This record gives sequence, structure tokens and C-alpha cells, in this order.
Amino acid sequence: MSEQDKIRLFENQPIRTAWNEEQEEWYFSIVDVIHVLTGSENPRRYWSDLKRKLKSEGATQLYENIVQLKMKSSDGKNYKTDAATTEQLLRIIQSIPSPRAEPVKRWLAEVGRERIEETIDPEQAIDRALETYLKKGYDPDWVHQRLLSIRIRNELTDEWQKRGVEKGREFAILTDEITRTWSGMTTRQYKNLKGLKKENLRDNMSDTELVLTMLAEASTRDISKASKPEGFSGSMEVARQGGEVAGVARKALEERTGAPVITAQNAAQMNTLVVGMIEEAAALPAQAEADDKE
Repeated sequence: MSEQDKIRLFENQPIRTAWNEEQEEWYFSIVDVIHVLTGSENPRRYWSDLKRKLKSEGATQLYENIVQLKMKSSDGKNYKTDAATTEQLLRIIQSIPSPRAEPVKRWLAEVGRERIEETIDPEQAIDRALETYLKKGYDPDWVHQRLLSIRIRNELTDEWQKRGVEKGREFAILTDEITRTWSGMTTRQYKNLKGLKKENLRDNMSDTELVLTMLAEASTRDISKASKPEGFSGSMEVARQGGEVAGVARKALEERTGAPVITAQNAAQMNTLVVGMIEEAAALPAQAEADDKE
């Protein structure tokens, strides 16, 4: 567990959190969240009763997967306390009859409805993704490129499944190998360079970085289809070969331009830069007109 523990505020009330570097996951103090949602003077007793209720409702897996982490108490000392991931916490909140929990419950219901609609009509998922990226201030051309990268990624993971690669850990290892081979960094190192934690790495790539990522994954997909590797070990070698194709392209481009392809800038910094350039460009005609009048 990372040392990057933080106190996060909800309506000016503290909630202790801890960041797991390996899992790239935030953990939240359950008793702190219960205190915020219920106003209970004894949130530990409330949580103890709620655990029994969850167990009786058949939520055994949720109950068993709760972990205990050392978090700083009001006396300044660290004590073990039950902690939950975001997903676990949302499940727990559903069992708390609190007016403050209702907005979260409604949001969960809306997300569930959207997922069902997207299963019936996948185009809705694409439309929602496009709308979300545009609302975040991304350039429309970049967004269409990002959506193409999602399609290529899905085609690659479909190919992996056909070759007997398991979702989850094996997918992550192969992805890491592709990234390391073309960029010279693991996914975690790449994220650290850009100052990211839980954020999606691809959402924080420049146009060129994203294009090379697509080239690496498309190459891996095509090589896999041609060579038909068996299982995870065979797919690992193909992932390395696919990454090498993009790695060669990266080095050739850097040699021609004299500038590194990989940037430490994240989406927020790049979007700010683009906005600044647009504002400067918009100001040029006005400045030219003012100069003419002098």
C-alpha cells in the first residue's frame, strides 16, 4: 500500500483514504463514510451491524474481500480499520438508508440502465463516449482518433481471447509488454511520467503517442492472426513483436524531428496549451486591426 494516504472532504467532513500503487485503486475508510452518510455517533457499531446484515443478505464475497489498512486516527496514531474500494463502497452505500446516499443510488441506477441500453445498441456507448470527451474539452479530431483506438483495442482483446489468453491479469501483462517495447517504459512508468494515478493513460496521450499505441496494438493483432500463437506465452512473444513495429516507427520519427515523441504532458496540460493557442490565434486579427489604426 502506498504511503500516499490522504484526507478527503465530503461536505467539510473528513474521509480517510489510501492509494494502492500496484492495484491503482483508492481505498476508503468505511466507518468514515458511514459517519458522513448517517451522522451516527458510533459508526463502528453501525458498520458492525451492517456487516451482519450484508452477510445475511448473501453478500458473502463483498464481506470477505473487505481489507484492513492502517490509517491515521484523531490521536495521530495509525490503527487498522476496514477499508473498501470504490466498487465495494458503492455496494455498501446501497444498504444504508440515508438521504445523502440517495443521489448515489440514483446514479447507480442510471449507469445500470445505460449499460443495458449499450448492450442492446453498442452505438449508444460510442455516442456517450464522444459526448463525454467533448465535454471534457478534448479536440474533436483527437476524440475520433481515440474512438478508433478503442476499436483497435477491442479487436486485439478479442484476438487474445481466441488464443486462450485470460482477461484481467494476463491482458494487463501483455498490454504492459506492448507499451514497454514501443515506448521504453512500462505502463506504470509512463503514467508516473505524466503524473497520473487512476486516470486512463491513453486519455492523456498526444496525437502521436496515441497513433503509435494504435500501431503497436494493430500490429500485435495482425501478427497474432497470421501466426496463431497458443495461450499466454505464445501471445507474449507476439506482443513484443507488435510493440517493436511501433518502436521502430517512434525512433525513426524522433531521428527525423530531433524531438522525443513521448511527452510528460497530460490531458489537462495539453488541453490548456491548445486553448491558449486558439486564444492567441483569435487575438491576431484584432491586434492587426489595432496596428493599422495607429
